[in-house]
Amino acid sequence: MIMAPRKRNRHALGFLCCFGGSDLPEINLKDNNPLQFLEFSVPIPPAEELNARFAELVDELDLTDKNREAMFALPPEKKWQIYCSKKKEQEDPNKLATSWPDYYIDRINSMAAMQTLYAFDEEETEMKNKIVEDLKTALRTQPMRFVTRFIELDGLSCLLNFLKSMDYETSESRIHTSVIGCIKALMNNSQGRAHVLAHPESINIISQSLRTENIKTKIAVLEILGAVCLVPDGHKKVLQAMLHYQVYAAERTRFQSLLNELDRSMGRYRDEVNLKTAIMSFINAVLNAGAGEDNLEFRLHLRYEFLMLGIQPVIDKLRGHENATLDRHLDFFEMVRNEDDLELAKRFDLIHIDTKSASQMFELIKKRLKHTDAYPYLLSILQHCLQMPYKRNGGNFQQWQLLDRILQQIVLQDERGDDPDTAPLENFNVKNIIKMLVNENEVKQWRDQAEKFRKDHAELMSRLEKKERECETKTQEKDEMMKTLNKMKDKLQKESLELRQTRDQMNDLMAQLNEFSQGGSISFPPPPPPPPGGPLALSSSHMSENLPPLPPPLPFSSCPPPPAPPPPPGGPPPPPGAPPFFSMGVPPPSTTTFSTSGPSLKKKSIPQPSHPLKSFNWAKLSEERIHGTIWNEIDDLKAFKVLDLEDFEKMFSAYQRHQDLLTNPSSCKQKEMGSTEDLYLSTRKVKELSVIDGRRAQNCVILLSKLKLSNEEIRQAILKMDEQEDLAKDMLEQLLKFVPEKSDTDLLEEHKHEIERMARADRFLFEMSRIDHYQQRLQALFFKKKFPERLAEAKPKVEAILLASKELIRSKRLRQLLEVVLAFGNYMNKGQRGSAYGFKVSSLNKIADTKSSIDRNITLLHYLIMIFEKNYPDILDIQSELQHLPEAAKVNLVELEKEVNNIKTGLKAVETELDYQKRRMRESGDRFVPVMSDFITVASFSFSELEDLLNEARDKYAKALKHFGETEGKMQPDEFFGIFDTFLQSFAEAKQDLENMRKKKEEEERRARMEAMLKEQREKERRQKKAKAGSISEESGEFDDLVSALRSGEVFDKDLSKLKRNRKRSGNQGLETSRERVVTKLNY
Repeated sequence: MIMAPRKRNRHALGFLCCFGGSDLPEINLKDNNPLQFLEFSVPIPPAEELNARFAELVDELDLTDKNREAMFALPPEKKWQIYCSKKKEQEDPNKLATSWPDYYIDRINSMAAMQTLYAFDEEETEMKNKIVEDLKTALRTQPMRFVTRFIELDGLSCLLNFLKSMDYETSESRIHTSVIGCIKALMNNSQGRAHVLAHPESINIISQSLRTENIKTKIAVLEILGAVCLVPDGHKKVLQAMLHYQVYAAERTRFQSLLNELDRSMGRYRDEVNLKTAIMSFINAVLNAGAGEDNLEFRLHLRYEFLMLGIQPVIDKLRGHENATLDRHLDFFEMVRNEDDLELAKRFDLIHIDTKSASQMFELIKKRLKHTDAYPYLLSILQHCLQMPYKRNGGNFQQWQLLDRILQQIVLQDERGDDPDTAPLENFNVKNIIKMLVNENEVKQWRDQAEKFRKDHAELMSRLEKKERECETKTQEKDEMMKTLNKMKDKLQKESLELRQTRDQMNDLMAQLNEFSQGGSISFPPPPPPPPGGPLALSSSHMSENLPPLPPPLPFSSCPPPPAPPPPPGGPPPPPGAPPFFSMGVPPPSTTTFSTSGPSLKKKSIPQPSHPLKSFNWAKLSEERIHGTIWNEIDDLKAFKVLDLEDFEKMFSAYQRHQDLLTNPSSCKQKEMGSTEDLYLSTRKVKELSVIDGRRAQNCVILLSKLKLSNEEIRQAILKMDEQEDLAKDMLEQLLKFVPEKSDTDLLEEHKHEIERMARADRFLFEMSRIDHYQQRLQALFFKKKFPERLAEAKPKVEAILLASKELIRSKRLRQLLEVVLAFGNYMNKGQRGSAYGFKVSSLNKIADTKSSIDRNITLLHYLIMIFEKNYPDILDIQSELQHLPEAAKVNLVELEKEVNNIKTGLKAVETELDYQKRRMRESGDRFVPVMSDFITVASFSFSELEDLLNEARDKYAKALKHFGETEGKMQPDEFFGIFDTFLQSFAEAKQDLENMRKKKEEEERRARMEAMLKEQREKERRQKKAKAGSISEESGEFDDLVSALRSGEVFDKDLSKLKRNRKRSGNQGLETSRERVVTKLNY
């Protein structure tokens, strides 16, 4: 069937389908007998049966909905004729052997193998060609299942391998043309066409056949390639195939062979015209299909390739053939070219641009870019072009070719970075590169501005964080103070009520005793008033007069510690009663008096250094221990006569010197004898005095650099107890590592007159040592800051033990679970292990060790859960009653009690230091007493709550142990609660296991049902396919229609009619837009 092609819009070369017109198709058979002369051996069946049989035949065809409607619209007589002719063809015994593609694939494979061994003679060539022709006919006439089977057996690869392995004689024979015809017949089917286009090398291998001298083969290949251009996603494959052919045929440029064929004269008019028509139709399809439909830049780019190869004079020469079909293709080429040239000229407000004139094109670009930001870059491009390598023989043209390819991709690439043509440069994404090429001045300006904003922001954020910390601390202290006061008020009211009740009871008892005395002289005085507040009572300056008096002091110890003695003159002593973690420095030396039992030693006359030296931290023996030792025989004064003390002073001077002066004395001499400028600079250098250990001094300097505070600011922060939150907890902890030791203080005191020359670390330690009780202040401040954190860590642990103990005692679900486990245990165990009244809680975690004898994946715990689901569903939610067990299982009671005792000891140390600070004269700005008094009041009450809570937790835990029959004192809370926590985890895992087993079983049942349904459905479809019989040959398909329309030029009918109208309209105008104007002005 040959149908008229579908018309397209401007350059919109869509796909053509069958039955494009409104008339019904004319159906002809391939044999010589017309359809109306066939005699029917069987009468026409009823209409319903006829339609059913005919529908089975139509289903075998690969037709569109419109074509199917046209087939079903045929009269009954024609339907019956088609059906009978197909049945007769299927019953032909001569066609049974060749009715399946296996036969053809095997024969073509053997042909490919045999042609490599020997050449075929004329008779063998004719026989082989007959096989290929029969395959081509079968692909067009056999039922759809033939094509499907051919694709499944990879028949396409068989044909392509034959094309790749052909020798020269075969490539010039009719077999080559027939094989190309087979591929064309396969593409005439939508399924086969999709298979060919999906093959990665099919179009490339087909393009290789252009190298043959056989004109019919070339025409067939060009028709396939031209039609593929019009198929969706086929245009770029053809361009890639032509690039592949350029390498295969060793062409200098793409399309070179085509232009040579177009210009060559062969002497045979008919063959020559057919080939040149096929070439021009292919060129028009390549130019105007795919990206060329709506992309002016792509058409100009690709057409320029043909113009550079000299197509315009060839077109003028082809006009001499005076062939209507060929002229139609030539007219279309020139029409589209004229329109594109006019559209390009309109962009520059011109009528025509002479693209052969370099000067005119340069002037246009210059005029367009003048007075724009792009103009300097144009000048830069030209300047660099002047510097490009140049030789008259053109040996360095590759650099210009690279520049040309870069410009091509800049023009052609779309927003996604895709190139409609094959990209000449790989991994060259114009969009990404342009993003990187921003103005450097703007970037620098933005960078500087961003840096300024960043610094301002960092400074503001630092100030804001400091204020927020200060505000947060004050708010937290206020909240804690109010909370503590409210608790103290409630507790005081409660104790006052209890006190009144106790007094009333005592009065009642006194009255009763007086009555029992029967008038005797015995009488009891009234009870004494309550004792006044202890040392923890708030001062009048910190508590309102309206508040009730405070409760008695906390029982930190049986008797208060004695007041601290005044500090000795040598340096601040450690705080009385200081906790172990407070002892950061070296303890003061003991003041032991020595006896003078041994003989007196003569006084040593030791030379004195000219300037201070570094100290040697040795352990000095007392004089009384020298007698009778080796030291009694040693006289170090003899050594002084030998030693070079001057060199020793240079090496171990307390003043820090530059390394090169010590390691290289010659350089020192050179500098001393150097220029006056060196002498001047050397006098400007200030020597630093350092007497403490070098590594310790270095670490201290690192810490001070992190603090970013001066020595005075640190001093004020410590005196004011860091009310402005300048010192973080971690910084305070580090500062405690650099408390001045007794040896440091003694050495620094010796050089206090040289304070300006002290090194950074030395001066810091010296100034801090001037603060009275510096170490104790620092420790108290650190304890104050860490106290809320330590309390917050300890309290949840205590609460976890308390709540977990209560939950275990009160849980009804746990009691019911233990009851069921006890029943099963007594049922399973016999003899001494049976008849139990209870079991240890550790036995709970052994339930999962008992496995089923039927299924090893099922344990006693799984079975218990199944019993609970059936008879005791409430037990399954046992975890909701024991929510605090996981936290309690992590608590080590010994460590917890140790931490609470450490807090208590720390509070005592702070109280001791507070008593000391209250007795001494304070300098202005010293806020230790008011700040720490408030802290002690709040912290003592909070700690008393923690102690009460801990005592209650101990009692409840002891009751829980007794409740479950465990021996008190032999099991810690983490072990006891850990048993229940492990059991609950195993319980939850077993529940999940059972749920997974159920889901797996349901999934298997569902899958079995689905497989049964699918099996039944496949069986039903197989029966339906088996019931369908026969097929109808597809005389012609969409791909043939496309090739025919492309060959005749009907694809471009609408555009050609537009060309004729334009010619009539422009006949009297001065503008030359016709073919003659193009010929005279553009002569490539």
